[in-house]
Amino acid sequence: METYTTDDALTLMGFGKFQALVLAYAGMGWVAEAMEVMLLSFLGPVVREEWNVSPQDESLLSSVVFAGMLIGACAWGFISDRYGRKTVLLLSTLLTSGLGLLSALSINYLCLLVLRFFVGIGVGSGHVFSSWFLEFVPAGNRGTWMVIFSFFWTIGTVLEASLAWAVLSALSWRWLLALSSLPCFLLLLFFRITPESPRYLCAQNRMTDARFVLERMAIANQAALPMGVLTYHQETKTECITHVSEDEHLIPVREKEHTDRNAISSKSGAVAVLHKLLSHNLLKSTLLLWFVYYASSFAYYGITLLTSQLSDVNRSCKSDLVFEVHQNNGNLYKDTFITSLAEIPGLILSALLVDRFGRKATMSCLMFACCAFLGPLVLHQNELLTTTLLFGARACGTGATTTLCLYAPEVYPTYVRSTGVGIATAIGKIGGVICPLVAVGMLRSCHQMEAVLVFELVLFLAGVSCILFPVETKGREMD
Repeated sequence: METYTTDDALTLMGFGKFQALVLAYAGMGWVAEAMEVMLLSFLGPVVREEWNVSPQDESLLSSVVFAGMLIGACAWGFISDRYGRKTVLLLSTLLTSGLGLLSALSINYLCLLVLRFFVGIGVGSGHVFSSWFLEFVPAGNRGTWMVIFSFFWTIGTVLEASLAWAVLSALSWRWLLALSSLPCFLLLLFFRITPESPRYLCAQNRMTDARFVLERMAIANQAALPMGVLTYHQETKTECITHVSEDEHLIPVREKEHTDRNAISSKSGAVAVLHKLLSHNLLKSTLLLWFVYYASSFAYYGITLLTSQLSDVNRSCKSDLVFEVHQNNGNLYKDTFITSLAEIPGLILSALLVDRFGRKATMSCLMFACCAFLGPLVLHQNELLTTTLLFGARACGTGATTTLCLYAPEVYPTYVRSTGVGIATAIGKIGGVICPLVAVGMLRSCHQMEAVLVFELVLFLAGVSCILFPVETKGREMD
């Protein structure tokens, strides 16, 4: 009897209208996450003035959001692998939209911190949106579509910078928080028509449901499914293998994967999945991914915060004056808006490199380039040069992060994909928790050289780690 897999069906049908709708929904999820993260650059200074918050307590606002994202990334990844991608899409959106809107009504700074912490937990589901989308994309052009998907993050950052520019000058930060939660409410409106991932359904042995999703896809794309019966594991020829490397384990050897999946389902969930992620076959990839996610998050969010801090801190340190919140707010919005636009050339650059030179080479080159752009900032520079250098660093950092978000789901098999990427994302959020202490704390103390050198070291080590990844996933099937 003829059989076919999800990859066979996706390859035959290609990328069509169905995937475009999935792209739009998942992309809106990333717009929402980008806006919630980007507003931290504007929220801290205005809240500090209104409630007389100390600079140290101001940095807590970013840190508690990233702490929430850390917890959310782990929790949503496990829930996604256990109960389905759609379950996470709904629950996380409800949490983010509800508490995001509620935080606009905060009565004091402590209340705001608590509510934004829970918003961070909701926003921690961002990696599930990207993995869910990638599970609908044929292997041949997955890199290009992941870069296109990442444009939604850039749309979110530019939209938030524009929104802050318009709202904070005319209204208040409460309106900014309320308006920033609107994309999540759009997700709720269209949730009923979103499909479950056919890869996940196959991994759960729900073949009838998986075939139903593929049939919907075939109708929408005006294509036909392959002949035969849908299976999760194709018949493969048995060959004599004397030594199995990590690279070979990640090639779809389906009998081995079936055994592992059954073993995981028979053990106690999270512990069994973690044991698999740290097994001999995946240990090196997992540990390197954890560090690169940490470094990427530390650098990306650090550069975002540097944009809103460097110019004004330079003026206050040079003149020995107390830092004022409203000093040159127009320049703050302008600089943040300009550096947000830097993500567009960063995405274009990664799109040109990722499917031509591979994931590893693209990530390492962009990490080193980001390091080079930040180098001159160890010394005080004029505003134009500072903005230019941060523009270049932001572009390279965005390209590297986009490639990393593509690479990680390709490394892990379906039955541990969301948990594996979720844990790596959570490790990355530790970088998000720590970076405000460097970008805000050290700069406010007039230690610009030391702060920039920390970013330089982290980025350099990340570039080396990308070179050391044991597997190149360009062109591979995801299972």
